[in-house]
Amino acid sequence: LLTIITQRRFITAMICGIGSYALMSFMMTGAPLAMVGCGFSPNLATIGIQWHVMAMFAPSFFTGRLIARFGRDKITGAGLLILLGCAAVAGMGIELWNFWLALILLGIGWNFGFIGATAMVTSTYHASEKNVVQGFHDVTLFGCVAAASLLSGKVLNNWGWETVSLMFWPIAVFCLAVLGAQMLADRRAARAHA
Repeated sequence: LLTIITQRRFITAMICGIGSYALMSFMMTGAPLAMVGCGFSPNLATIGIQWHVMAMFAPSFFTGRLIARFGRDKITGAGLLILLGCAAVAGMGIELWNFWLALILLGIGWNFGFIGATAMVTSTYHASEKNVVQGFHDVTLFGCVAAASLLSGKVLNNWGWETVSLMFWPIAVFCLAVLGAQMLADRRAARAHA
């Protein structure tokens, strides 16, 4: 297990997967509270979450094909960029469309980022090793996601919705930088073997 989880590719996949999922959980938890706090009805907040959940899972009908065509790394990167788009829309204002569009982008970004990163994880071990590696991956991932969800309410309550959206930037940019470094390392390795 230690040999697998210390691979650069595994670390990159974990960082991107945790980043994608934790950011999604962080904003999804805070968004309905922020919407109600801004004077929107619980029904409108519910509709926003419904669209968000649809955006999380509907792309799964073609995400696998996109990964097969463009590669895991590029789809993961696209997901992280969409998450930054979500943060930008959320930071532009507190109108209903800001919340709803941000939640839709949040779902799509999570789908691409998390599924791409999960596919990256599966490339780091042999079939006989999958149980222990996936167990480690899932415990680590969902521990971070739970912490992000708990942190969301605290941040929203203490510093407001704008801070929730601002917190996306350093995390998503860091994930993109790690992913970009991995892609460069992979290109160099491919050239060296050619």
